[in-house]
Order: sequence, then C-alpha cells, then structure tokens
Amino acid sequence: MRKTLALVYVAILATAVAMAAVDGKQLRHKAIGKRAVAGAVAKAGVGTVVNSPHQWGRGPEGFAERVGSSLGKHIVKETVQTGVAHALHEDLFYQPSNLNGTWPRVKYAVKGTFIVPRTDRPGKTVAVGRVSGNLAAGMVSQAWLPAASVGAGVASGGIGLAADVGVNVTREFLPRKHRRTRGK
Repeated sequence: MRKTLALVYVAILATAVAMAAVDGKQLRHKAIGKRAVAGAVAKAGVGTVVNSPHQWGRGPEGFAERVGSSLGKHIVKETVQTGVAHALHEDLFYQPSNLNGTWPRVKYAVKGTFIVPRTDRPGKTVAVGRVSGNLAAGMVSQAWLPAASVGAGVASGGIGLAADVGVNVTREFLPRKHRRTRGK
C-alpha cells in the first residue's frame, strides 16, 4: 500500500511540474472555490447522517474530518487532472451537443467524458487527465481514510469517473440558459 501511495505522490509531483504554465487563478477557483467547498460540506453532511466511515463518528469532529477528506480529495483530483490535461493538450471543458433525442445525447455525454477535444491541433484524444485525476484522488484519499486499501482507492477513482459521467449527462440536458459557459 505504501509503495502505491508513494507512486501516486511522485505522479502528483510530476504533475505539479507540468502545472507551471496552468492558470493558477483558474485552478484555485476549481480546487478550492465556493462550489468545491459547498460540495465538500454537502458530502460531509450526507456522510455524517449515514455515519460513513463510522470510525469518524457523527459529531462535529466527524463532520470536520469528512469535510477535510472530501475537500482534500477534490484538490488532488483537480490538481492532477488540470496538470495532466494541460501537459497532454486536452480540453476537459464539456461542450453540449446539438443532437436530438435522449439516447443520442446520453451517448454523446458519456463519450464526451472520456474522449475530449485537443487544444494544440484539430481532433480528439483520450481524457487521460480526467482518468488520472480521479484515480490519483481515490488512491491518495486512502492515506487518511480509516479502512484504507489499494482496491478501495481504485474503486473510489471509478466512482469519481462515474460521477463525472453523471455531471456531463446533466449538463447535456440542462436548459441552455442554465449551462455554464467557458470562463465562468
């Protein structure tokens, strides 16, 4: 387990080097902005209600542990994801389709989670940044979770990718006036 975490830490450091050209203000906004903090608090609230992980308890201390854990995991995900995407010239910003029908739009949203436009030339590429960000966050979070394991880290990364798919499907079906535009 420690070797795996050490490899993840090395990957994060390598990502940090690639981040030199990334817009720091944009990354800070994504990693620790209002939405990130609100999401961490909401997730911690649910975790406290269902008492997961139970080792942290249901009191204020357990809630604080859950907020810190969720925010820490999110920061790792955004940092790795942004650095790798920048280094590999991936545009991870979701662009809704102009397709008609539910099924074609769902397929587009799922595919758009894993296949993204390139920023350096025409064409598309695999979203290595998104995958590596989720897996790194899943693995690193195991360093502070009570019942840590490599399998749980991989599962957590998979759950993060599934959540990204769900977010993109939601973005696809949001009315146009409610969609976020690039730069916001």
